[in-house]
Amino acid sequence: MPVRLLFNNIRRNHILLLAWFVLFSAVTGHLGSFLGVPYLFLDPEYLQKVNFLSFLLMGVAISGFSVAFHIASYIVVSHRYSFLAHHKKPFLTFSINNSLIPFAFLITYIWHIIEFQASNEFTTPTKISIDIAGLLTGYILMIIIIYTYFIFTNKDIFKILSSRVDEKLKVTVPATRAKAMEKLRGSSTRIQYVKYFITPKLKIEKVKFIAFHKHELTKVFDQNHLNLVFIELFIFILLLIIGIFREYEIFQIPAAASAVLLLTIIIMFAGAFSYWFGSWAPTIIISMILILNIFLKQGYFNITYKALGLDYQVQPAQYDLEAINKCNSDSILLGDYNRTIQILTNWRAKFGNKKPKMLLVCASGGGQRSALWTFNVLQTIDSLTNGKFTKHTQLITGASGGIIGAAYFRELKLQQQKNQLNPYAKEFLANISKDNLNPIIFSLLVNDLFIRYQTFEYQGKTYLKDRGYSFEEQLNKNTKGVLDKPLISYRKPEFESQIPMLIITPTIINDGRKLFISPQHISFMNSGLSKQKRAYNKLAEGIDFRHFFRHQNADSLRFLSALRMNASFPYITPNITLPSEPPLEIMDAGITDNFGIADALRFLYAYKKWIAENTAGVVIVSIRDSEKEIEIESRKNQSFIEKLITPIQSVYDNYANLQSVANDSNIEYAQSWFRNELDVVTFQYIPTFDPKTQSSNDVKRASLNWRLTSKEKQNVIYSISSGSNQKAIKEVQRLLK
Repeated sequence: MPVRLLFNNIRRNHILLLAWFVLFSAVTGHLGSFLGVPYLFLDPEYLQKVNFLSFLLMGVAISGFSVAFHIASYIVVSHRYSFLAHHKKPFLTFSINNSLIPFAFLITYIWHIIEFQASNEFTTPTKISIDIAGLLTGYILMIIIIYTYFIFTNKDIFKILSSRVDEKLKVTVPATRAKAMEKLRGSSTRIQYVKYFITPKLKIEKVKFIAFHKHELTKVFDQNHLNLVFIELFIFILLLIIGIFREYEIFQIPAAASAVLLLTIIIMFAGAFSYWFGSWAPTIIISMILILNIFLKQGYFNITYKALGLDYQVQPAQYDLEAINKCNSDSILLGDYNRTIQILTNWRAKFGNKKPKMLLVCASGGGQRSALWTFNVLQTIDSLTNGKFTKHTQLITGASGGIIGAAYFRELKLQQQKNQLNPYAKEFLANISKDNLNPIIFSLLVNDLFIRYQTFEYQGKTYLKDRGYSFEEQLNKNTKGVLDKPLISYRKPEFESQIPMLIITPTIINDGRKLFISPQHISFMNSGLSKQKRAYNKLAEGIDFRHFFRHQNADSLRFLSALRMNASFPYITPNITLPSEPPLEIMDAGITDNFGIADALRFLYAYKKWIAENTAGVVIVSIRDSEKEIEIESRKNQSFIEKLITPIQSVYDNYANLQSVANDSNIEYAQSWFRNELDVVTFQYIPTFDPKTQSSNDVKRASLNWRLTSKEKQNVIYSISSGSNQKAIKEVQRLLK
């Protein structure tokens, strides 16, 4: 029977097999390895720790998925195995015989956990044993709970027929299983599909052929199926209820467990549809998708994710070419230009008579990896220069995690001026590298995919809670609340040059322009400074956020929301919709420039004359979370599928390289029009061998994710010790002397 069920799943249950394929691929490292998907399974984190409890939750999730797999399979094919109806525990018997795939996955999962923990987390055999014990405890505990329910609720044919048999026999002796079978024997025949099966006592037995009425058999399986559907609905409702408490960290299960629960829901729905609609299930599902698509197209069920602090109740801002041109009028450009000249003057006043070097810091995107790397570089070099690095820095640009890490360090430097905080403490490295993924994925599972019904207030305005809100709250918690302030709160410290200016530049996906977010008015970043210079009808590069959304309360934008807009990774952190007509959809800054170089050069071009006259030159400090010069991969002996996707895959793989080439060309061109020295110093995160804790073949690149393993964190931090980065530090020190 196990072999027969395996082949039956291969032939009929493709959705179920696809779910298993995803899980096998994830734990073996064949799915999303560069995104760190395997690490979410092999190193699950719960309450900021990887321990017995985190693996126990994974065991519960995997066990629940396995049971859902058995439920869906039982609903679809149990009628083909009529002999199950006369067993006391039909569903348990079926599940045991249907366990080849779940058992193979459990063994595979345990093997890869042991392999990963032993080689990547500097752990001991004792701790690995405890982790595996946690996994198995959760797995077994879940099975006991669910199958206890089934044992007491699922009926076999004897329980259903006992009363009828008793009436037919007309005797006072209670009907027994033997009497029931004797009465039914020979009433009908049915093809025997299997010869042997495994019993609940894990013994191999031969199937005993017993004939019975098809009507009564159907009644047995219908009752079993209904109980299974009830447990599916109960689990689904339970998830929605848990969603009410999703902000409490104790309910934020590991991201991998949330992913498994999502797969569980999918196959549970598949089983439920098969129960209610039978062979019509695929047609019904396709019809529902088409109807939902029509409703969405007509504006029903419109889902938007809002930026906190903005007013969505007032008249939306009109976004068209006329409005863009108004925001770039000569009067606005000149006013913004002159106000920023005063900021530059205040920056210059910090250095006395001697002309200083001006630093422009450009931090690349790259999720948690980039946030930690950028913070580590800034903390290290500022410490080694006794604070001169930040003092000389006038502007910070970049994307995604890089800007988050830079914004956190900048805030700590501001706090240092107020209360003598030590911005070089190791605890801040730990803070910026804390997990930010669990609450996002859990919120996606229990809230965003189904019903967003919880609301909250921010600055007197009401917003819906979603996974974007969860991202901001977790980042706020990780950074101890220091970044939780409105955008405008940075206007004065930037104006007085207490801290560098920081420009956030997410992409407007409606037309590809940039949204320039700053506590200052910076329309000079959008276009030329006069109509004469724009006579050839040059397109505006973007819009100034504070100008354009001034009537929508732009100054009150939550700074954490601005950071989230700059780091909107598709499907993980949702695209923010702004209050305009048509609504502007905002996405990661990395789409247009993942390294921030273009924005820094734009700023330099706008003030090239002032900067050339008042400084000893400019140093662009590029903090990259990737190696600039990479080896060219060979594409020999490609399969048909590889040849088919190579053109698109090549563009995606080389997107960062394309931007790097363009940035180098722009820098080379800038050196021709800037009438002073222009240097570039590059810090690169390149996985570096640490002889104290690693073997030479144990160096791997940290994943692009919002959660890093302990090994990845150490790898990112240690990379500052590489030869190229040490040379970069010395070069910055030399330039600042």
